[in-house]
Amino acid sequence: MLSIITQNMGLLCSRQHRYNEADTEENAQAAEIERRIEQETKAEKHVQKLLLLGAGDSGKSTIFKQIKLLFQSGFDEAELKSYISVIHANVYQTIKVLHDGSKELAQNETGSLKYVISNENKDIGQKLSEIEGRLDHPSLTKELAQEIETLWRDAAIQETYARGNELQVPDCTPYFMENLQRLSDANYIPTKDDVLYARARTTGVVEIQFSPVGENKKSGEVYRLFDVGGQRNERRKWIHLFEGVTSVIFCAAISEYDQTLFEDENKNRMIETKELFEWVLKQPCFEKTSFMLFLNKFDIFEKKALKVPLNVCEWFKDYQPVLTGKQEIEHAYEFVKKKFEELYFQSTAADRVDRVFKIYRTTALDQKLVKKTFKLVDETLRRRNLLEAGLL
Repeated sequence: MLSIITQNMGLLCSRQHRYNEADTEENAQAAEIERRIEQETKAEKHVQKLLLLGAGDSGKSTIFKQIKLLFQSGFDEAELKSYISVIHANVYQTIKVLHDGSKELAQNETGSLKYVISNENKDIGQKLSEIEGRLDHPSLTKELAQEIETLWRDAAIQETYARGNELQVPDCTPYFMENLQRLSDANYIPTKDDVLYARARTTGVVEIQFSPVGENKKSGEVYRLFDVGGQRNERRKWIHLFEGVTSVIFCAAISEYDQTLFEDENKNRMIETKELFEWVLKQPCFEKTSFMLFLNKFDIFEKKALKVPLNVCEWFKDYQPVLTGKQEIEHAYEFVKKKFEELYFQSTAADRVDRVFKIYRTTALDQKLVKKTFKLVDETLRRRNLLEAGLL
């Protein structure tokens, strides 16, 4: 009996020892988890949140891709290859818009003969339009590229392209049309420029963490940049991102003053941008948030401003051209800039006027300009941080 009791006591002691070891191990794991959470929380405090907002086709996603190229490692081969189907789809979509647009103009316009595709190219146009209508596009072969090139050169398609602002013809059209043979190569791998020109609607939220000074994070601020879809049906996803934002980067495509929305062809794109900017400015959670306004697509704007007067847009109806050439382009740009400045101060409550507001002229496809712009944004936000800390 005594030996049984002794054995049982031994078992209890052994179990207790194992329990103590398990508890010690669990406690150590819990402490390690707590330590990591604390470290991540501290690290997170030093990461500044940037929100990239703007209407659809404002160039937000191109800016986002530039940041990945400039301040991260760029795109690896697998990522580059993932854009092949997007780029081929862009080519098919573009030629379909032009083909269908020419048919519509030929039916509805006076002097419509110039929009009639030549007899030898009609079958090609119909075939290409049907390809884009399929759920799955074929890869772009040399034969298809040659047919697209032939149709692109047709006088009716060129006349139609001249009215691209009325037809939702994408900005990437001339770039891809000029590179069809390269894009259709059997061993084609997209270049960084191809990726920048590639057009895919952003759905949901994508993010990237970077430092404008490069890999050495200790020598500069660290930012987390969020890009969200700009189309109307995507904007409901914005709200949950609005808390804790250091700065809103709002992209406005200033070249789109004579264009209508993809999702509403009765609404001018510049008016939509104006109303969206106004709405964002009035959000209560942005009371102390810095605003960086990117007046984007200046490269397209400077070509268009001499041909299409700004006053075709209702918001710019009081614009009066007074100069010619480069001086007129600058005059037009300064007018647009002033309109946005006035809108900012009209839409900003008196107790918010001291928040940081900067305007930058940008061309999202110009890597050097984007890099320079983000260096300036970084300097502005660092200065603001020092002021808030009482160090300036």
